Amino acid sequence: MGVVEKRRAVAIWLLTGVFMIIVQVLLGGVTRLTGSGLSMTKWDPIMGWIPPLNLQQWNKAFDGYKHIAQYKYLNADFTLSDFKFIFFWEWLHRLWARLLGVVFATGFIYFLVKKYFDRDMVVPFLILFLLGALQGAIGWIMVASGLNDTDLYVSHIRLAAHFIAALVLLCYTLWFALRLLVPEGRRLQDDRLRRFTLIVIVALGLQLVYGAFMAGLKAAPFAPTWPSINGVYLPASLATKSWINDQVNVQFWHRQLAYLLGTLLIFWFAAATRASRSQPQALLTAARWYPLALVLLQIVLGILTVLHAPKMMASRFGSYELLAEAHQLVAMFLLVALVINYYGLKRISD
Repeated sequence: MGVVEKRRAVAIWLLTGVFMIIVQVLLGGVTRLTGSGLSMTKWDPIMGWIPPLNLQQWNKAFDGYKHIAQYKYLNADFTLSDFKFIFFWEWLHRLWARLLGVVFATGFIYFLVKKYFDRDMVVPFLILFLLGALQGAIGWIMVASGLNDTDLYVSHIRLAAHFIAALVLLCYTLWFALRLLVPEGRRLQDDRLRRFTLIVIVALGLQLVYGAFMAGLKAAPFAPTWPSINGVYLPASLATKSWINDQVNVQFWHRQLAYLLGTLLIFWFAAATRASRSQPQALLTAARWYPLALVLLQIVLGILTVLHAPKMMASRFGSYELLAEAHQLVAMFLLVALVINYYGLKRISD
């Protein structure tokens, strides 16, 4: 097998990882929406993939949940059947993370033995494994923030850190795959557009942080109206309450960042279209369409999600939860599309 074929095989393996990370983030969203995240009160990296197998083990797991505030003050009416429902989603979320690790480790060993790796892949792989380990550690730190006698949910700050760390892992894995797949001749040299694309990605990153704050604070029901926020456009709370801890303020900034992002991408698309004319075969020529289409869909889904917030169902999955998951999925697709376009651009000095 030639060098090109070997690099393509490694890239396909990495893209499989990208797909699995997206699924993992979606499962995290279901876990959050169903209030399942605190159902597993212990972190067992080795044996934690095995769920309770008999009534005695289920009762032991349920007893552990009964000691935290979420059960005492929110779910005290839970039966064992209710507990099994939320336990399933958290267990599946953790199981998928372990499967993701197995896929990466197995592929790495296989390609290493088959000598598919070049020397320039060593450092990126080390970074990749460190990011994966860091993500697991942040996940447990997040869960631990809710395993006490006072907090009903995990810290929304730690939730945001867990979410963004997953997206960093996603982007790095995708970037690594693109390095192996995309010929240099398909990358367009344009410093100005490259900087503009990076600005858009940073704006999206901030928007995603506030999206995680929205999720962690369960902020949508606090202002389930659009285009106004409970009948006003500038909430009085902006001047008196925290911009990262108050539900209405967090929703206000999440919306403003969405409008900013949409505006930036309209101008970005026009600039990308002009730039692509000089090199029709460039990756940017085909890929430039996706960010604009996805951000418009994302804004529509965001509006619908907010309007359906009164239908939020505790420990269940209804129309609000479905829209919230779709909103999160399109956000990841938008990030992927922007990273692909950013990779398709390179500095003139390169």
